[in-house]
Amino acid sequence: MTLIEELKQRELFFDTTDENIETYLENNKVTFYLGCDPTGNSLHVGHLVTYLVAKRLQDHGHKPILLIGGATGLIGDPKMQGERKMLALEEVQNNVTCLTSQVKEIFSFDNIVNNYSWTSSLSLIDFLRFYGKEFNVNYMINKDTVKSRLEKGISYTEFSYQILQAMDWYILYKDYNCQMQIGGQDQWGNMTSGTDLIHHKLGQDAKVLAFTIPLILKSDGTKFGKSEDGKSIWLDKNRTTPYEFYQFWINTPDEDVIKRLKQFTFLSLDEIKNIEDQFNQEKEKRLAQKILAKEVTTFVHGKNCCEQAIKISEALFNNSISSLSADEIAMGFKDLKCCKGGKSLIDTLLELELASSKREAREFILNGGIYLNDNKVNDINLILDSSLAIESRYIVLRRGKKKYALVSFEGN
Repeated sequence: MTLIEELKQRELFFDTTDENIETYLENNKVTFYLGCDPTGNSLHVGHLVTYLVAKRLQDHGHKPILLIGGATGLIGDPKMQGERKMLALEEVQNNVTCLTSQVKEIFSFDNIVNNYSWTSSLSLIDFLRFYGKEFNVNYMINKDTVKSRLEKGISYTEFSYQILQAMDWYILYKDYNCQMQIGGQDQWGNMTSGTDLIHHKLGQDAKVLAFTIPLILKSDGTKFGKSEDGKSIWLDKNRTTPYEFYQFWINTPDEDVIKRLKQFTFLSLDEIKNIEDQFNQEKEKRLAQKILAKEVTTFVHGKNCCEQAIKISEALFNNSISSLSADEIAMGFKDLKCCKGGKSLIDTLLELELASSKREAREFILNGGIYLNDNKVNDINLILDSSLAIESRYIVLRRGKKKYALVSFEGN
């Protein structure tokens, strides 16, 4: 099976500028690039699929260049919804540093360039004469993203973005012999602008090709990449903990999970077919989701963080909170309602909204409905001090089966 055939079977191939790309990639080792703009200090799972495709290309002997857009990040790629917020230079530069470190750590890409290095010294006159002259305005406004913005309006700043991205590829082609670009299907217009610029400048014999990756959607047609409560799932463990990351994948709907295994893991297609057969026999065991969550979390955060995420998940499922360390509780219960310790149990239940009145709190306690670190509590006069806390740091309170809250002694 060729690389392109495999990408198609994994639903990772959308369109290409070269109908002979399959043969070319089998017979040649090419340098290719993918780009990202430093609009934040971390990538999120929406970025992940493109980087995994780059990893697959690298595994087949092709050479990746990651371009981080320190210049284009100051401009903003046009989006359908309207103008992007302009970021300060210092913020963009800090984001470049963060993304460079993150990509090296997760994907082991070491050839990373920043387009600010060749764009910042370019004068406006040179930009217009050398690059702008090659672009016809009628051609530019017919690009899908630009066309969609014409009715509401688009600034010249964002309108010029496709020239800057085309310039990037032209420079990478000249200086790094970078023949190919990959990106999401929404980048098609920018990518074809690059092939056109290279051909205008260097002639039609210049060998360049590009292919796009399909937009990843949920089975209901909504955008992929956010948790159920609408939060972005970041690759930075300080923004999305490994436990939250693991939970995002393990909550994949049944109708999507096999596709996600194909797109986001390096398991072979034969292995995935075997998983699918087992999964279809006993869906209630969620085998496919568990394998997906383990594979992706291990790839992004490492084996130890994945094992810790699984441990937290199992502890919550089995109501075995006392088996967790204080750090694991902090990770697993990061978003829970929390209050400081040292108060009575009844007052704490009110503050954490686990009871609506002192009378109701007493009833919950006396009826065996309140648990402290897995242990049923029946003392209505109990004071929650640090001696009751795990590692003297946290108490996990639970009402009934699923209503949790956290008591913290951090800083007390």
